Amino acid sequence: MNTCPSSAAAPTAKPDWSKLRADFPILKQEVNGHPLIYFDNAATSQKPRAVLDAIRRFYERDNANVHRGVHELSNRATDAYEAARERTARFLNTRAPQEIIFTRGTTEGINLVANTWALDHLKPGDVILLSELEHHSNLVPWQMIAQRTGAKLEYIPITGDEGTLDLSRLDEQLARGVKLLAVTHISNSMAVVNPVADLCARARKHGVVTVIDAAQSAGHLPLDVQAMGCDFLAFSSHKICGPTGMGVLYGRRELLENLSPYQGGGEMISKVEYFHTDYNVAPHRFEAGTPHIEGAVGLHAALDYLDAIGRDRIFAHDQELAAYAAERLREFEGIRIFGPKKGRAGLVSFVLPHAHALDVATMVDQKGVALRAGHHCNQPLHAKLGVPATLRASFYFYNTRDEVDQFIEIMRKVNKLFAS
Repeated sequence: MNTCPSSAAAPTAKPDWSKLRADFPILKQEVNGHPLIYFDNAATSQKPRAVLDAIRRFYERDNANVHRGVHELSNRATDAYEAARERTARFLNTRAPQEIIFTRGTTEGINLVANTWALDHLKPGDVILLSELEHHSNLVPWQMIAQRTGAKLEYIPITGDEGTLDLSRLDEQLARGVKLLAVTHISNSMAVVNPVADLCARARKHGVVTVIDAAQSAGHLPLDVQAMGCDFLAFSSHKICGPTGMGVLYGRRELLENLSPYQGGGEMISKVEYFHTDYNVAPHRFEAGTPHIEGAVGLHAALDYLDAIGRDRIFAHDQELAAYAAERLREFEGIRIFGPKKGRAGLVSFVLPHAHALDVATMVDQKGVALRAGHHCNQPLHAKLGVPATLRASFYFYNTRDEVDQFIEIMRKVNKLFAS
């Protein structure tokens, strides 16, 4: 089992990327008669044997409900579930495991904050500040809350096709009634890495509560919520080699202790009467019903696996591959590439001059390439850029330069066909 000790000590040996690639059974297959080239990691990552084995072992040996039984299997399941919470706390460097809430993913984590803190604290005229980069998961919930509370939305603008935030007026914006700042750490379309620690520090000076969407960063670079200074942070297990349907919401303990419950049911209570309920303490107050126990077990294995490699090394690998892919794509005349020219995260979004993105993605699929096409849950951003859809190649540590070269040759043939 390829994991690191629970202390997640910093790895010393340089990763053998080809050996790590062998940990992913799905990558060994052919698609449409061609070796699979999986460039859709921003949508979901693949799962290593360490994660698959951990989930299988749980179901074969320990499967039971948590927190509610005194028998041995329930004790094992509870221990595994809470061990995953403690492991996640170390992964994010929280002050305590009680600052970790398990959710179904980034989307539910953001919705939880919207329907608890925001619903309780926002009033007509208050401002929710977002960026123009936001995924629908960090945009639509705030639209819904604004409609319910009378608050209004404002946006930090971006600078053209590079997509970096224009922060020249941020302090002025924060001083005009902003109560909450919600921003992505890494853009899922533009590959921009936002300076979240600086954003949180500037927000804190104005008493603004901060929410960080870490869906695209949690599995790619080290995260330290204390150093970042955020109030809330959400990410999804399935984008970091873990199972689907599992996510994490970090919340500063002082805030969690005073939040209203998100959903009602079992587990989130301490005492129930026919006409009154006393609620459980955080984080259990926010985890109503039977949780995704095997999801927590798989997440734990994924966190161990990533830290055995080193998230700083993963980020360097992904950046190098994305920079190389962008360089090769610039060989295509008339191509439009989005995102920063330097320092981009591990993805490249682009459009070809003679073809719709969906048509290109369909054609390269016939050659075994899994490529994303569409608006990537960034419709307002795409409208601002003036394109209905983009192609997106997104990378992870099991991708290689050889795959990029193969992809470029396939793209060259496809582009020639559309240009003729």
